[in-house]
Amino acid sequence: MILLWFLGCQPMMASDQALHIFAASSLTDAFDAMAQRFESEHPGVDVALSFAGSQTLRLQIEQGAPADLFASANPEHIDVLHQDSVVSPPLSFAANPLAVIVPMHNPAGIQSFDDLDQAERLVIGADSVPVGAYTRQVLQASDPAFAQAVRERVVSEERNARLVRAKVEMGEADAAVVYRSDAVSSARVQTVAIPDAVNVQADYRIAIVEDAEQTQLAVEWVSALTSPGGQAILRRFGFVID
Repeated sequence: MILLWFLGCQPMMASDQALHIFAASSLTDAFDAMAQRFESEHPGVDVALSFAGSQTLRLQIEQGAPADLFASANPEHIDVLHQDSVVSPPLSFAANPLAVIVPMHNPAGIQSFDDLDQAERLVIGADSVPVGAYTRQVLQASDPAFAQAVRERVVSEERNARLVRAKVEMGEADAAVVYRSDAVSSARVQTVAIPDAVNVQADYRIAIVEDAEQTQLAVEWVSALTSPGGQAILRRFGFVID
């Protein structure tokens, strides 16, 4: 129980230390903002952020990549690492519903989720990545005929949510399904809500790597992330805090 033991400790004074955090790509904006705040409160500490799909980060950690913390958009990837004693018990810290995004000029005229089958070029995440798996859950909960029509519009499946969003930003897609955090943090897309009846919320969890070089700093990051200030940052970037 590394986390519980260290939470009672006083913040350490660090000098030229690097805290290595592996985080799901959908956390990019929120964790960038968190890192700026953390570094200002910890002189001499450099927060090194590595963003990718959760499944990619899990594989890198399993192969020995140097990480102190892992923040996943899918409980499965972080829970497997915990079961294998690679990370400490994970902590849920935020949720993130899905949303449809379209280009600012909206060439397909998509005004609601029910219009998604009008897209000629739809981009989603690959089924092996969290945003892709969640997208498929949304379609499974939708009307079967509508879901099939939507699947037929898919022209590309990407490795993480940021790559999905980029296709819309570059005008290479009429619509895409991403996390709400990715939708609200871009000024180059419009957001179309997905009805609550079929939407899902990603469960974001974070854990300290058992052989972390900066365990104390890792615990202080978790404490900052779950503090009122950290939760305010997460909310600002579209995440849901219970």
